Amino acid sequence: MNPQDPAAPRKGWITVSTAYTDISYRTEEGLAWIVINRPERYNAFRAKTVDEMIHAFKRAWADPEVGIVAIRGAGDKAFCTGGDQKQRAETGDYGPSESGLFEIETLHKTIREIHKPVIAAVNGWAIGGGHVLHVLCDLTVAADHAKFGQSGPRVGSFDAGFGTAYLARIIGEKRAREVWYTCRQYDAETMLQWGLVNEVVPIAELDDAVRRLAAEMLDKSPTALRVVKHSFNADTDHIAGISTMGFASLDLYVETDEAKEGVRAFNEKRDPDFGAYRG
Repeated sequence: MNPQDPAAPRKGWITVSTAYTDISYRTEEGLAWIVINRPERYNAFRAKTVDEMIHAFKRAWADPEVGIVAIRGAGDKAFCTGGDQKQRAETGDYGPSESGLFEIETLHKTIREIHKPVIAAVNGWAIGGGHVLHVLCDLTVAADHAKFGQSGPRVGSFDAGFGTAYLARIIGEKRAREVWYTCRQYDAETMLQWGLVNEVVPIAELDDAVRRLAAEMLDKSPTALRVVKHSFNADTDHIAGISTMGFASLDLYVETDEAKEGVRAFNEKRDPDFGAYRG
């Protein structure tokens, strides 16, 4: 296992007793690491992955020893590449979940509502729903080889909530529209210049950079950080309503032939043909 990967046990780490299959969870001197552990799928999430992330965030939320949360992908290739399209092709959805629902909207709200700062440690591809996850985090530290971008319009999906409106608030309307309309991929330095990334470091230094940033915040008043985070969020909380409407529309859209063409093309490794749906 990569020694830089926080999924690997380290001296002084506390392992939560809950057994996860799709993620791992560790705490280290006030910092909790949530690691998406599906490297064979480029850390794409299925419904179970989302359930486990929500659970881990709530454990960190409740733990008085934790002041900062970091989210990362296992390995050094991918942070998260969004919803697992192979799973979607196999079953028509993202697989079973504890509630019977695909709780991605709940995960988004949890990242915003947890009163502790959340750092995205982007160790590789942050694409599609994985890109949205890092956008929602309070801060982002990226490896210098990381790539960012959206893929929804290419694979028959979208995030018409925080993934669009909040992204535009951070990088501006023109750039956000470019990201979504073109599905281009951008390097870490570009995202640093656009204000979507706080720091870029070599992959070997990524975890230590996150630890340094967390240590700076752990020295500060937790109540002050809590109020400041909620104050920042208050300006964009109205997007939650838009997000609910967007996900309701997505539920309808994914059942259409148009959306299914995107999934088929992705899994067949070809360009989608959406020409029939422009009428």
